Amino acid sequence: MNPSNSNPQLLLKRNVTIKAIVTPRWKEDAQTQLQSQMNQLDKQLQQLEMQGQRAMSEVQQQAPQGQSGESPQPSQDVKNQVNQKQRELLEQKNRILQQLQQVQKFEMEQEVNQGQVESFFQLEKGDNLIQKMQVEIVLRDGVVEEIRGQI
Repeated sequence: MNPSNSNPQLLLKRNVTIKAIVTPRWKEDAQTQLQSQMNQLDKQLQQLEMQGQRAMSEVQQQAPQGQSGESPQPSQDVKNQVNQKQRELLEQKNRILQQLQQVQKFEMEQEVNQGQVESFFQLEKGDNLIQKMQVEIVLRDGVVEEIRGQI
């Protein structure tokens, strides 16, 4: 084997940025998806409310009768748990509302980040690692329009 002919290679993994070009269809799809998430959170809030009321009723039924001097700790614990979960759901709902407002402000043909995927690539002596790491995929209505960077 002639060492001058061998060119060792490495197989590495990189993150590839996915960008979407804003189109009327993209905006509509994004808004529909966010609205669906909002509806799901609303359902979860309603279920939480019903579960909290049920749990409070059970705690009150299990409390000893006639001992009004006792601490209402179990019912307070249930209230605290319900309130905490409710705050978390409302925070999620608020983040989605902010995303919805942001989507509405996007201009047509603007590129927006959609997330990342991982890909593998070959690296060999003489390659520019930084350039090989900087790859983007640009989508228009879900179809690849451009791949930027060194594949």
